[in-house]
Amino acid sequence: MIRIDLDVMLARRKMSLTELSQKVGITMANLSILKTGKAKAVRFATLDAICKALDCQPGDILVYEEE
Repeated sequence: MIRIDLDVMLARRKMSLTELSQKVGITMANLSILKTGKAKAVRFATLDAICKALDCQPGDILVYEEE
């Protein structure tokens, strides 16, 4: 299972979900779906934009866990 630790990176960068939404041009609803782990897929373009805005690597956000 892949877990998305978006909230952890937001806290580390002291950034709100609203601010991230504005920086990457993704709706709050879509970011919320990612943050809560309800997303079934993530586009590379979306992941790229989030990583640029948070100055992080994809591995800082995506974590693999065995079920």
